[in-house]
Amino acid sequence: MATPWIPRMHLWEIDDQPWFPSFLRAYVQTGLTHAWTVHIPLLQSSSPATVVADVLRRVLGASVSRHTYIDFCAGAGGPTPFIERALNSQLVRSTAHRVPATASSGVVDGESKAASAETPSYAAVADPATKATIVCDEEDVAVDFVLTDLHPHVESWEAASKKSDRLTYVSLPVDAANAPADLLRRYARKEDEDGGSKKGIFRLFNLAFHHFDDDLARAILKNTVETSDGFGIFELQDRSPSGLLTCFVFGFFIFLIAPLLYWWSPIRLFFVYVVPVVPFVLVFDGLISCLRTRTAEEVETLLRTCGADSDGWEIQSGREQFLWPCGNLSWIVCSKKAT
Repeated sequence: MATPWIPRMHLWEIDDQPWFPSFLRAYVQTGLTHAWTVHIPLLQSSSPATVVADVLRRVLGASVSRHTYIDFCAGAGGPTPFIERALNSQLVRSTAHRVPATASSGVVDGESKAASAETPSYAAVADPATKATIVCDEEDVAVDFVLTDLHPHVESWEAASKKSDRLTYVSLPVDAANAPADLLRRYARKEDEDGGSKKGIFRLFNLAFHHFDDDLARAILKNTVETSDGFGIFELQDRSPSGLLTCFVFGFFIFLIAPLLYWWSPIRLFFVYVVPVVPFVLVFDGLISCLRTRTAEEVETLLRTCGADSDGWEIQSGREQFLWPCGNLSWIVCSKKAT
C-alpha cells in the first residue's frame, strides 16, 4: 500500500464527545451500521460486512474455523452480527460435500482419499438405497462471535443474539487493554468442553482502532499478543483522496436512501433533512476518521514496540473495493505464525 500523502492526526470526532446527545449518537451509530450492511446493486458487489467475511476466510485459510471471534469495540453491535452470518454461511457452503462410501478408499470432490473410520462398507455402497455421507455439517465448521465493549449495549446485543445461535455477548464492561482472563479462557475452552478442539481467540476491531491514541493502541496490542491468537482491523476509510471523497459520497447516499431506511421514524428523518445533524456528523467524523486511520506499517510499528514478544506474529494487509468508484475497505490481519 502506498504511503499516505497526509500524516496521521489524532483529532477529535463529534460522536465521541460527552456533550453530544445520546439519542443523536444512536442515530449516527445506526447510520454507520447501515454503511457496513447495506448493499446497493450496481455500485456494490456485496456489503462491506460480507467483504470482511471474505477477507477472514481468504487470509486465515484453513485456520479460520479454529478461532472464536471477539469484537472488543462492538458499540451497538455494528457489522459483527452480519459478519458472523456471512462467514458462517460461507464456511458451511465451502466445506459441506458428499463422499461416495467405500470400504478402503473414496473419492472426495474428484480426488482419491483414504477411508476414515466413518466410511461405510462395500456392501453399503452396493445398496442403491444408501445415501452419500455429509462429511462436514454446520456444527463442525461454524464459528462463534462475541460482542463486548467498555460501554455495553446489552439491549441491542440481546436482540442481535436472538437471530443466531453463534452470536453471544458479555453484559459487563470489557477493557480491550486488559481483557478478563476468565472471559478469554471461557471462549477458548467452549469448543473443547463440547467435545471439539480448543479454539484460539481472534480479536476484531471494526471501524474502531483509529479511535485509540498511540499509548492506548500499544496497550491493547500488548494485551492481544499476550492473550490471543490473532486480530483483525477493518476500516471503511484511509488517509487517501479516495477515502476522503468516500465520506462525501456516503453523506449523499444518506440523503438519498434515508426514506427507505427510516420511513417508520419521522424524528430520524427530521434530523436527516430538516436539521441535518446526522449526515453532518457522519461526514465530519468520517473525514476525521480518515486522518486518524493508521497504515499497516504504522500498526506494525506499534505492535513491535508494545512491550510484548511479537516475533512470532505476522501481519498481512490490503484494500478491497466495496463501493464504486472510490470506496475501499482497508484491512489488517495479524496472527501467530504457524509452527
